[in-house]
Amino acid sequence: MNSVSPRLRAGIAGVACLVIALAAALAVDSRLDRHWVLRGITLLLALGCVAVLADRSGRKARPIIGFVGVLMFGLVFPVTSTTWATPPEIDFALAVADDATAAANKDARSIVSVEDVRVAAEARGGAVGSLKTDRTPEVRGADAYPLIVRPKKDQGRPWACLSFDNGIEAKIRSC
Repeated sequence: MNSVSPRLRAGIAGVACLVIALAAALAVDSRLDRHWVLRGITLLLALGCVAVLADRSGRKARPIIGFVGVLMFGLVFPVTSTTWATPPEIDFALAVADDATAAANKDARSIVSVEDVRVAAEARGGAVGSLKTDRTPEVRGADAYPLIVRPKKDQGRPWACLSFDNGIEAKIRSC
């Protein structure tokens, strides 16, 4: 039986890495503006490992190293970064953004106000702004965008920052 050439195997691995990278990127909510640099670097490293796989010269360890690199950078890293993309505070901020946008649309407004976000966060059991404590008596992120959104009223961190571009497009990030 004839074996598959190293270049064909590398080509198949490269296409698989591209498909996995695109699927993982599209699986994350577009309002999350993080992970793009990490995803690009991971894809470049995976394609570098594909190039190592395509090279016929060298020792027997070279294809093994290339295969492990493709497996890690082409499959494991994109899948885990997609799985970890939305921790609970980010999920809470996404839900609050949806509720605040729906409230603005219901009132026929083209801008989501700070009060819309505050009402949506409180309706879900959370709060807007940093937690007031003895150590930090000043509340931050409660009056203007970017707002600090906390999933639990009585807990300071973890929280997420929420802002609206063009009045109604939510942008969520860790802060």
